[in-house]
Amino acid sequence: MQIETPSASDADTPPLNDTKAQRGISALDNTGDLLLALVAAGRPLSLRDLAAAAGMPAAKAFPHLVSLLKVGLLSRDDAGLFSAGPLGMELGLIALQRMSPIRDAEPEIVTLAAESGMSVAVSILGPLGPTVIRFEESARPQHVSLRVGTVMSLVNTAIGRVFAAHLADDVLIGLLSQESIRLAGAPSAEVLVSPKKGAPSLAPAYLARRAKIRGEGIDDALDAPVPGIGALAAPVFDHTGSVSLVVAVIGPSGSFDFSLHGTTAQRLLATTRRLSWRFGWIER
Repeated sequence: MQIETPSASDADTPPLNDTKAQRGISALDNTGDLLLALVAAGRPLSLRDLAAAAGMPAAKAFPHLVSLLKVGLLSRDDAGLFSAGPLGMELGLIALQRMSPIRDAEPEIVTLAAESGMSVAVSILGPLGPTVIRFEESARPQHVSLRVGTVMSLVNTAIGRVFAAHLADDVLIGLLSQESIRLAGAPSAEVLVSPKKGAPSLAPAYLARRAKIRGEGIDDALDAPVPGIGALAAPVFDHTGSVSLVVAVIGPSGSFDFSLHGTTAQRLLATTRRLSWRFGWIER
């Protein structure tokens, strides 16, 4: 059996994922700008609008779009609007099939913990409620009774409230019937209003908190449910717009800025936005 060895030129070639060390093809970079502009728009665009969104003249954009049509990355309808083509859709489906939220989130979680100096918890919505599936501990000692498998309150924890903010009312009401089994769980009477006739509804204060979380994209918990410990939590969306994960930074409440507009909050939001984009979510 003959084994081929790399040539000197191959050995000198940087790895494909090392984009900073490589010189690309500027024309393809321009093509990529058009694709990114179409993704950002989230809807079919005309030649003029697509070129403008990519920051180039229509005459310059047109040859790139012709090539994208030929290979099937884009398609064009009878009205002349460009959208994803069959090859583009196939590539998207392959990416979705390979997607593993916790695996793909791992590097981001480790980086967030290192940069913030806080512990980072990642949760999914499991059968019993918001469940911690990954916990990256801070280098500094923290007295937090949190571990993989912990099920969080939908009422009294930032992680749980972020999930609750994005659930349909009827689904949330059903989950709240099991609230007592969760960490820092609240009695149902605190969040459910039971009329004399008909199904129970959510208490006004709880509805207002959910609306606030949806509006700000983040929630906080300071000295509650654990005195001396604070948390900030934000959602990661998937391609359907559903919450795939909730990521939280956790630490001593006196050691960092828990403001929703502070440095730690902005680091958390940058992390969750990158992950959401990776999972196919397009912000409208």
